[in-house]
Amino acid sequence: MSETNIAITTYGNALDVLTQQCRDLICRDTWVAVHGLVDKADHISADVGNIYDVVGDIHKEIRRALNGVCLMEDAIRHALNSIDNIKDGVSAIGKDGFHTVVTCPKQFNHADQKATLGQLAYAGGAGLDTTKLCLEGTRVDILAYIVDWINNSEPDTPRVLWLYGQAGKGKSAIAHTIANWFKSLGVLGSCFCFARDQQAERRHEKIFTTIAHDLADRDPTFKRILAEVIAGDKALSTTRDVKQQWQKFILDPISKAAVSMVGRVVIVIDALDETGVEASRSHILSVLASAQVAQLPSSYRVLIASRPLPDILEALQDVPHITSKSMDDISIASAEHDVHLYVSTQLGRKLMDRFTIEQISRLVQLADGLFEWARLACEFIKSHKGGFTAMERYEALVSVSPGAGKGLLDEMYLTILRDIIEDDLKARARFHSVMRQILWTQEPLPVKSLNAIRRNFPDNELSDVKAILDPMGALLSGIVDVSTPVRALHASFYDFLTNPARSMEFAIKMEDVHCQLAWACVQVMQTGLCFNICQLETSYLPNSKVPDLDWRVHEYIPAHLSYACRFWAIHVQEAQFGRNLAQEMELLLKDKLLFWIEALSLLKVLNVMPSHLATIASWLEVC
Repeated sequence: MSETNIAITTYGNALDVLTQQCRDLICRDTWVAVHGLVDKADHISADVGNIYDVVGDIHKEIRRALNGVCLMEDAIRHALNSIDNIKDGVSAIGKDGFHTVVTCPKQFNHADQKATLGQLAYAGGAGLDTTKLCLEGTRVDILAYIVDWINNSEPDTPRVLWLYGQAGKGKSAIAHTIANWFKSLGVLGSCFCFARDQQAERRHEKIFTTIAHDLADRDPTFKRILAEVIAGDKALSTTRDVKQQWQKFILDPISKAAVSMVGRVVIVIDALDETGVEASRSHILSVLASAQVAQLPSSYRVLIASRPLPDILEALQDVPHITSKSMDDISIASAEHDVHLYVSTQLGRKLMDRFTIEQISRLVQLADGLFEWARLACEFIKSHKGGFTAMERYEALVSVSPGAGKGLLDEMYLTILRDIIEDDLKARARFHSVMRQILWTQEPLPVKSLNAIRRNFPDNELSDVKAILDPMGALLSGIVDVSTPVRALHASFYDFLTNPARSMEFAIKMEDVHCQLAWACVQVMQTGLCFNICQLETSYLPNSKVPDLDWRVHEYIPAHLSYACRFWAIHVQEAQFGRNLAQEMELLLKDKLLFWIEALSLLKVLNVMPSHLATIASWLEVC
């Protein structure tokens, strides 16, 4: 071994010791700070008779916690930067010894690239869903139109196609079918889907980082360039600025990798209208409508599917690089053929034999091109609820006066709900309560978790949501398979329920649901959190080195406890101030603060702790 290699080895060993000492120091300081916070919490006045004293004490402790978190973040960031500088120094050692400085750019190996790209936010579960594909033999014309646009080799072909139409027309089925086709051909760059019931994930802040991830997975040159961009500016990896994300993570790397990228690249964005409020997608629309998108190579295509909401219509209409296609452009004959094929498949031969050709045609005409209406109609006719035959259900369905557009779906929803929910004040109140919980829960939860949270509601009269949900399989997923999250099978059902003019006696109002959920989350954490919740054998290993950590988290942190840890502050923020809730929060912060922090770390969402504490402090401050 040469003297230089010996020196490098010695220096590397010294660096390892220094790194471990730094970690120990950070860990020690962190635990000292947190224990100090807990010690201070022990001195919070036990006299809660005066609510203002209670609020003041909690507020001071949270402020101290926030200050401690900021100091710890600064210390950790400074230490890690110092370690990075030392490591760079080791990498720069050349054959001439310690005094040689290598100025060539850092070359990333596969592991380096993967670790660097891991710093970018990725929206899990937002990709292709093969359960949403078009039924074979349907939507043939419009699918062919989109495929022709994608394969058009003319350089001035619009880079973006916006597919729009009202709810229930089948836009998502078309988008996912296109994504699936081109994935099988190896040219799908990314498929990104928004969802109304996933708005708490803030997918609108992760759309372009997720697409960049997907593009990197399919092209090694793009991956290397993207990794170099992130390594060169670490602040970029955490930016929520979608305009910067588009420019730095997608457009710039594509431009640099254009020579090595061959063939078509298709990007699909589905349900853009389900991001949330208009402000959540304003910057995304600004990017999509900008001249930057027109600068994409001629081999790139971006398919967008959404309802024509006013802000989306204003942003995407009459833009040179965007071509539009309305679902209303589908001919009546083609739409009726597709719906007829769908109805025949859904009812099956056994039921189809009971109906005449004229009766099936009547059902198809009533659907008026809405696949969601046709799906609900078939589910209603096939219902196993006793007392009525399939033919009697059919007659009840066709006797309803058909509306137009949304009115047609509204009549269908009302027909189904009036069939499954008893015309009784108690039954209807229970329906309102359960659906209110589902609508304002920040992410979909399975039945077991909904019940676990619901049992902690103050003045809860119904402990099992299945009493309401069991007959709602035509409208909600997660009814048969209780491990599957409960969510609407179509986003239009949520819109229907929250509009009193449309849902009438079934309208769901928010009322005090956030107060109920906040209270329940606090109780769940008070009961469920404990020291070393995942029963780790040692505290000296970082989470990333625990081989069975995912299993342990799944085993020891149930979904309802995970939900409470991640979202309790959001519900507190939206709840009206209450003395009892404030007292329960005081007990939680005093007794379980350290365990909550541990759970967040195990759930890989420790980054939410400062914002949660700031939210609680602001809530108390206002009150």
